[in-house]
Amino acid sequence: MISVFLSLLSLLIPTDSAEIVFAGDAMQHQRQIDAARQPDGTLSYDTYFTAIQPYISSADFAVVNLETPLGGAPYSGYPMFCAHDNYLIAIADAGFDLVLSANNHILDRKDRGLRRTIETFEKNNMPYLGIYRHRAHRNSVLPMIHDINGFKIAFLNYTYGTNGISKTTDVEIDYIDRELIASDVRKAREKGAELIAACIHWGDEYKLLPNASQKSLAKYLAGLGIEMIIGGHPHVIQPMELKKNPDTGQPYFIVYSLGNFISAMRTTDTRGGAMVRIRIARDVFGHAYVKSASYRLVFTEPSMRRGDNFKILPAESRNLDPSMEKFRNGFIRNAETIFKAHNINVPRDTTDIIK
Repeated sequence: MISVFLSLLSLLIPTDSAEIVFAGDAMQHQRQIDAARQPDGTLSYDTYFTAIQPYISSADFAVVNLETPLGGAPYSGYPMFCAHDNYLIAIADAGFDLVLSANNHILDRKDRGLRRTIETFEKNNMPYLGIYRHRAHRNSVLPMIHDINGFKIAFLNYTYGTNGISKTTDVEIDYIDRELIASDVRKAREKGAELIAACIHWGDEYKLLPNASQKSLAKYLAGLGIEMIIGGHPHVIQPMELKKNPDTGQPYFIVYSLGNFISAMRTTDTRGGAMVRIRIARDVFGHAYVKSASYRLVFTEPSMRRGDNFKILPAESRNLDPSMEKFRNGFIRNAETIFKAHNINVPRDTTDIIK
């Protein structure tokens, strides 16, 4: 009798689920360009993501912020970034399904670089968000809703600014504007979005805690009913929370900053970042909701000798060059101190990554 009851119960409880991974800022500094250069002059990023590719590709959907335009030669690092197209190919090969481009460096090669970035995304069949050729193009792209294991998930992407560089043509960039965001959220719901992920470029660089502006905007976004708020730009990690929205009664997740995904920055806190894995499920009524979230720390090992390239590793990796251990340990210590003090219901993922 009990087995019959359990069988009937299992039919009533939805088993649908999906996992989405978000990664932080994929940077491209001059040291990365120099290390990637091959004898024939091309740039190779083939080994950048090898160590964490299983974690990325194991998700049903993966998102990363590409914090550089793909503006064509000559290639450059800070302060005016421009990466080789092969960087995007490596990102795609790592398993990413969506690239974010609304960030403060997208106009580093002006409007021409933005347009070429779009062309490169489309040439390589890489979905992208946050930049558009013109207003009509934006209207044709948004709302961007992906079907992920049967869940209709909308994605949005906005930046606080573009380092004082203004567009000079009709290209479109999604800047943080509360009325615009509210309109985009409404249209996404009207088009059937069950859940919404808003990826926001905001905050103070190198600060391990969010500022008042971030908190205010996060409260506003939650008030719009957005279920996933994913922050970037500070180049260091900031806290994450999974809690119940007092307005909707549904869980929502926020990470104020994922920090750097890969970069050539050298201070302790900028040498790594976090990736988050969000699990989506359905309740007994079939409604989609954010069931759980966890984070995984990652660490960038720079080129250690001639012929080596940069690479991103699980922060706990035993394959790290010994000279990097003190930086890795310091990064983990500082990140864990912040997360243990401020995270709400978001544990660290310690499962092995096998490659």
